[in-house]
Amino acid sequence: MNQISLIKGPVKKSILLFSIPFFFSNLFQQLYNTIDTLIIGHFLGDLPLAAIGSTSAVFELMVGFCNGLGLGFGIVASKYFGANDKTSLKKVVSHSIFLGILFSLGLTLLSYFLLPELLTVLDTPSSIYSQALSYIQIIGLFLIVTLFYNLSAGLLRAIGDSVTPLIVLILSSLLNVGLDFILITQFSLGIKGAAIATVIAQIVSTFVCILFIYKKAKILIPDSFQFDYDLTMDLCAQGFSMGLMLSIVSIGTVTLQFGINQLGTRIIAAHTTARKTLSLCSLFLSALCSSISTFVSQNRGAMRKDRIIEGIHFVNQLGIVYVCILSVLIYFISNFLVQLISGTKDPYIIQNATMYLRINVPSMIVLVVLLNSRNALQGLGKKVIPLVSSIIELIGKVIFTMMIIPILSYFGVCLCEPVIWILMTIQLQFSLHKAIEAFH
Repeated sequence: MNQISLIKGPVKKSILLFSIPFFFSNLFQQLYNTIDTLIIGHFLGDLPLAAIGSTSAVFELMVGFCNGLGLGFGIVASKYFGANDKTSLKKVVSHSIFLGILFSLGLTLLSYFLLPELLTVLDTPSSIYSQALSYIQIIGLFLIVTLFYNLSAGLLRAIGDSVTPLIVLILSSLLNVGLDFILITQFSLGIKGAAIATVIAQIVSTFVCILFIYKKAKILIPDSFQFDYDLTMDLCAQGFSMGLMLSIVSIGTVTLQFGINQLGTRIIAAHTTARKTLSLCSLFLSALCSSISTFVSQNRGAMRKDRIIEGIHFVNQLGIVYVCILSVLIYFISNFLVQLISGTKDPYIIQNATMYLRINVPSMIVLVVLLNSRNALQGLGKKVIPLVSSIIELIGKVIFTMMIIPILSYFGVCLCEPVIWILMTIQLQFSLHKAIEAFH
């Protein structure tokens, strides 16, 4: 076991040691998504690249809910682990498995029947519709694998082990890269090959994580299953809070994608590339801020308010320094990054993707505080407040899609999230201050 104590020792060291493997896990998660983009862009061309881009918001909606459920269940588990309540921890695991099976099967059925209509509603261009549908339907059929990977990784992180999910993800990422190349270039499966490669990699990740828990993390193996209504409601509340929060965010992104789809396939390709690049840039922030939910939850169980406050302040400071350095780099190398990731030589695509990055990367200073506040609130057991911030984001994206983008075109897309981040951060900071004051 590669456990790190989050309730004892120096706060800064604990958070860094826990979040660094989290960062590399996120990096390799992004890597095998980015490899899809690289291989499709270089070997299949701009239209298949745009097809994947047109499904990215729908993909995030489905996977985001599964990820949110896993994170929510993990937060409940980390609270009992911090309180050294092993009996309750095992009950959390057994109930998480039960709920995970129910939710994933329901989500799989819903996604299969609703995806064609959803892509139509999003006004996906006819030139890429069939490719987009084939890609996202393959992903949707295997949501149970996505959920159980996130659940098993989340439970390991809940007990302070962020290294094992990293090792598992590195192995599956290497497999994904190899399968991507073989299925697309050798078997000529096109965009379906990219989806199949991603699914196989996720299956391997899930199997290895579960095997590791069985062999090395006995504390996470349930002794029996006896239905506990109160615990089920707690898990549903926390899991649905995280899942709905990420889903509402993704619904906003789906809405925004509708506006982007109106701007044509070249803008879709530009936005796909820019978002991939921005995702890579925000990996460290995502890992740092995501780790705070487990840190806060464990210290909540241990009743260590002083460590919670110190941890939140440290993450804000480190994240802001990181964004300042990154913003300078992006200003000078954004053109190169766009061409490297997309493989395109189209100056229109490069120009628009670069504009997006030069506006959004510096704006991540606000995003640091937003993500840190939202995850800290989740760790403190506040389920409704983060949902409110997600609703603010959804409303903002609807307004931009309906009113701003038709006037400002892609420049409006570039401004959308920075403006919304500011509004969300104000609400979250106020709520976090009140939650910490009330903690005792």
